[in-house]
Amino acid sequence: MVQGAAYIVDWHLLGFVTLAVALLIGASGGLLLAGYLTPLASILAGLFCLGSGFSWFQAPALELFDAKLTAAFATVISAALLCMGPGAFSVDARLFGRREIIIADTRPPKP
Repeated sequence: MVQGAAYIVDWHLLGFVTLAVALLIGASGGLLLAGYLTPLASILAGLFCLGSGFSWFQAPALELFDAKLTAAFATVISAALLCMGPGAFSVDARLFGRREIIIADTRPPKP
């Protein structure tokens, strides 16, 4: 969300496409913070971190992902969040319910 705000502050210097990217960045950060539509928001965040790391977007004056290692770390975090899903105190958990994973005992019974 902070990176999206940095883009919005410098919107007149960066152009229309960058403003659209900034709004998507802010929206994905807000969705991740609330835990709503977590898979979609983490994909958007991961794509932005990749784009920022490879300099696909114009950089604002305040660039949080100026180092490639920082962008790679944020991309890995968003991929992990995509795989794990939202937490117990998220909007997704309230809408779709919490799921308990039950692992069956495959060991043979003891005599």
